[in-house]
Amino acid sequence: MKIKLFTALIVAAGAMGSQFAHAAPDGTITFNGAITSTTCLINGGTAPQNFTVTMPTVSTTTLAAVDQTSGRTGFRIALSNCTGTGNVHTFFEASPTVDLGTGRLINAGTAANVQVELLNKDASVITVGASDGIGAGLQNSKSVPIVSGAANLDYYSQYHATTGAAGAGSVSATVTYDISYN
Repeated sequence: MKIKLFTALIVAAGAMGSQFAHAAPDGTITFNGAITSTTCLINGGTAPQNFTVTMPTVSTTTLAAVDQTSGRTGFRIALSNCTGTGNVHTFFEASPTVDLGTGRLINAGTAANVQVELLNKDASVITVGASDGIGAGLQNSKSVPIVSGAANLDYYSQYHATTGAAGAGSVSATVTYDISYN
Protein backbone atom coordinates (compact mmCIF):
# COMPACT_ATOMS: atom_id res chain seq x y z
CA MET A 1 0.00 0.00 0.00
CA LYS A 2 2.80 2.43 0.95
CA ILE A 3 4.66 1.58 -2.28
CA LYS A 4 1.59 2.35 -4.42
CA LEU A 5 1.04 5.65 -2.59
CA PHE A 6 4.71 6.58 -2.94
CA THR A 7 4.64 5.70 -6.68
CA ALA A 8 1.49 7.78 -7.16
CA LEU A 9 3.11 10.76 -5.42
CA ILE A 10 6.20 10.52 -7.64
CA VAL A 11 4.06 10.38 -10.80
CA ALA A 12 1.97 13.35 -9.62
CA ALA A 13 5.06 15.39 -8.74
CA GLY A 14 6.58 14.63 -12.14
CA ALA A 15 3.42 15.71 -13.92
CA MET A 16 3.28 18.96 -11.96
CA GLY A 17 6.92 19.70 -12.66
CA SER A 18 6.42 19.24 -16.39
CA GLN A 19 3.81 22.02 -16.38
CA PHE A 20 6.49 24.51 -15.55
CA ALA A 21 8.94 23.35 -18.21
CA HIS A 22 8.37 25.42 -21.36
CA ALA A 23 10.33 27.26 -24.00
CA ALA A 24 11.73 30.71 -23.42
CA PRO A 25 9.40 33.51 -24.58
CA ASP A 26 9.93 34.93 -28.06
CA GLY A 27 8.49 38.35 -27.36
CA THR A 28 5.85 40.46 -25.66
CA ILE A 29 2.62 41.86 -27.03
CA THR A 30 1.37 45.08 -25.47
CA PHE A 31 -2.22 46.26 -25.92
CA ASN A 32 -2.93 49.99 -25.70
CA GLY A 33 -6.21 51.79 -26.11
CA ALA A 34 -8.44 54.44 -24.69
CA ILE A 35 -11.93 54.67 -23.28
CA THR A 36 -13.76 57.94 -23.83
CA SER A 37 -17.05 59.30 -22.71
CA THR A 38 -19.68 59.78 -25.40
CA THR A 39 -18.41 62.48 -27.71
CA CYS A 40 -21.67 63.09 -29.63
CA LEU A 41 -25.37 62.82 -28.91
CA ILE A 42 -27.19 60.38 -31.19
CA ASN A 43 -30.47 61.64 -32.62
CA GLY A 44 -31.84 58.98 -34.95
CA GLY A 45 -35.57 59.04 -34.47
CA THR A 46 -38.18 59.41 -31.76
CA ALA A 47 -35.84 57.98 -29.12
CA PRO A 48 -32.25 59.17 -28.85
CA GLN A 49 -30.48 55.92 -29.83
CA ASN A 50 -33.09 53.36 -30.89
CA PHE A 51 -35.34 54.05 -33.82
CA THR A 52 -37.50 52.37 -36.45
CA VAL A 53 -37.25 52.74 -40.22
CA THR A 54 -40.63 52.17 -41.87
CA MET A 55 -40.10 50.63 -45.28
CA PRO A 56 -42.78 50.80 -48.00
CA THR A 57 -45.12 47.99 -48.93
CA VAL A 58 -43.96 46.54 -52.26
CA SER A 59 -45.34 43.90 -54.60
CA THR A 60 -43.79 40.43 -54.80
CA THR A 61 -43.35 41.12 -58.53
CA THR A 62 -40.59 43.62 -57.68
CA LEU A 63 -38.70 40.82 -55.92
CA ALA A 64 -39.45 38.01 -58.37
CA ALA A 65 -35.88 36.72 -58.79
CA VAL A 66 -32.69 36.22 -56.81
CA ASP A 67 -30.83 39.46 -56.00
CA GLN A 68 -33.64 41.80 -57.04
CA THR A 69 -34.06 44.76 -54.71
CA SER A 70 -36.97 47.07 -54.01
CA GLY A 71 -38.33 49.59 -51.53
CA ARG A 72 -35.21 51.68 -51.01
CA THR A 73 -35.80 53.86 -47.96
CA GLY A 74 -33.52 56.57 -46.58
CA PHE A 75 -32.72 57.01 -42.92
CA ARG A 76 -30.38 59.23 -40.94
CA ILE A 77 -28.38 58.91 -37.75
CA ALA A 78 -27.85 62.54 -36.75
CA LEU A 79 -25.10 63.43 -34.30
CA SER A 80 -25.01 66.67 -32.36
CA ASN A 81 -23.02 68.24 -29.53
CA CYS A 82 -19.86 66.50 -30.71
CA THR A 83 -16.91 67.54 -28.58
CA GLY A 84 -14.23 66.42 -31.00
CA THR A 85 -13.31 66.90 -34.61
CA GLY A 86 -12.37 64.42 -37.31
CA ASN A 87 -14.54 61.81 -38.96
CA VAL A 88 -17.24 59.49 -37.76
CA HIS A 89 -18.96 56.40 -39.17
CA THR A 90 -21.40 53.75 -38.08
CA PHE A 91 -20.22 50.21 -37.35
CA PHE A 92 -23.03 47.70 -37.83
CA GLU A 93 -22.34 44.75 -35.52
CA ALA A 94 -22.46 41.04 -36.22
CA SER A 95 -25.25 39.37 -34.26
CA PRO A 96 -27.80 36.55 -34.59
CA THR A 97 -29.97 38.96 -36.63
CA VAL A 98 -27.33 39.23 -39.37
CA ASP A 99 -26.64 36.74 -42.17
CA LEU A 100 -22.85 36.78 -42.11
CA GLY A 101 -22.76 35.03 -45.49
CA THR A 102 -24.55 37.90 -47.23
CA GLY A 103 -23.95 40.82 -44.86
CA ARG A 104 -27.70 41.51 -44.84
CA LEU A 105 -30.27 41.53 -42.04
CA ILE A 106 -32.30 38.37 -41.48
CA ASN A 107 -36.04 38.79 -41.87
CA ALA A 108 -37.87 37.74 -38.70
CA GLY A 109 -41.24 38.37 -40.37
CA THR A 110 -43.37 36.04 -42.49
CA ALA A 111 -42.25 37.05 -46.02
CA ALA A 112 -40.13 34.28 -47.56
CA ASN A 113 -36.80 34.73 -49.35
CA VAL A 114 -36.30 38.35 -48.27
CA GLN A 115 -33.54 40.06 -46.31
CA VAL A 116 -32.95 43.74 -45.57
CA GLU A 117 -29.85 45.27 -47.12
CA LEU A 118 -28.13 48.44 -45.89
CA LEU A 119 -26.45 50.95 -48.19
CA ASN A 120 -24.39 54.09 -47.78
CA LYS A 121 -25.66 57.47 -48.98
CA ASP A 122 -23.89 56.83 -52.31
CA ALA A 123 -25.85 53.53 -52.65
CA SER A 124 -22.77 51.34 -52.12
CA VAL A 125 -23.60 48.17 -50.20
CA ILE A 126 -22.69 47.84 -46.52
CA THR A 127 -21.63 44.32 -45.51
CA VAL A 128 -23.14 44.18 -42.03
CA GLY A 129 -21.11 42.13 -39.56
CA ALA A 130 -17.86 42.30 -41.56
CA SER A 131 -14.69 43.82 -40.16
CA ASP A 132 -14.60 47.59 -39.83
CA GLY A 133 -13.12 49.53 -42.74
CA ILE A 134 -13.44 50.30 -46.45
CA GLY A 135 -12.48 47.82 -49.15
CA ALA A 136 -12.87 44.21 -50.22
CA GLY A 137 -14.03 41.95 -47.40
CA LEU A 138 -14.71 44.87 -45.08
CA GLN A 139 -17.93 46.49 -43.91
CA ASN A 140 -17.74 49.55 -46.19
CA SER A 141 -19.60 51.97 -43.90
CA LYS A 142 -18.45 55.41 -45.08
CA SER A 143 -17.09 58.10 -42.78
CA VAL A 144 -18.32 61.68 -42.72
CA PRO A 145 -16.65 64.73 -41.16
CA ILE A 146 -17.79 66.29 -37.91
CA VAL A 147 -18.52 69.93 -38.80
CA SER A 148 -19.46 72.56 -36.20
CA GLY A 149 -20.09 69.84 -33.62
CA ALA A 150 -22.47 67.79 -35.79
CA ALA A 151 -22.55 65.04 -38.41
CA ASN A 152 -25.27 63.33 -40.44
CA LEU A 153 -24.83 59.66 -41.25
CA ASP A 154 -27.21 59.00 -44.14
CA TYR A 155 -28.09 55.47 -45.22
CA TYR A 156 -30.63 53.45 -47.16
CA SER A 157 -32.33 50.16 -46.45
CA GLN A 158 -33.95 48.01 -49.12
CA TYR A 159 -35.57 44.61 -49.54
CA HIS A 160 -33.32 42.02 -51.19
CA ALA A 161 -34.63 38.75 -52.68
CA THR A 162 -32.38 35.91 -51.51
CA THR A 163 -32.83 32.37 -52.82
CA GLY A 164 -35.75 32.94 -55.17
CA ALA A 165 -38.90 34.96 -55.63
CA ALA A 166 -40.05 36.70 -52.47
CA GLY A 167 -43.19 35.43 -50.81
CA ALA A 168 -45.83 37.79 -49.46
CA GLY A 169 -45.76 38.59 -45.75
CA SER A 170 -44.29 40.90 -43.16
CA VAL A 171 -40.66 42.00 -42.94
CA SER A 172 -38.96 42.80 -39.66
CA ALA A 173 -35.22 43.03 -39.09
CA THR A 174 -32.92 44.61 -36.53
CA VAL A 175 -29.29 45.61 -36.33
CA THR A 176 -27.09 46.80 -33.48
CA TYR A 177 -24.78 49.72 -34.23
CA ASP A 178 -21.92 51.66 -32.71
CA ILE A 179 -20.65 55.10 -33.65
CA SER A 180 -16.92 55.02 -34.45
CA TYR A 181 -14.80 58.14 -34.22
CA ASN A 182 -11.63 58.43 -36.28
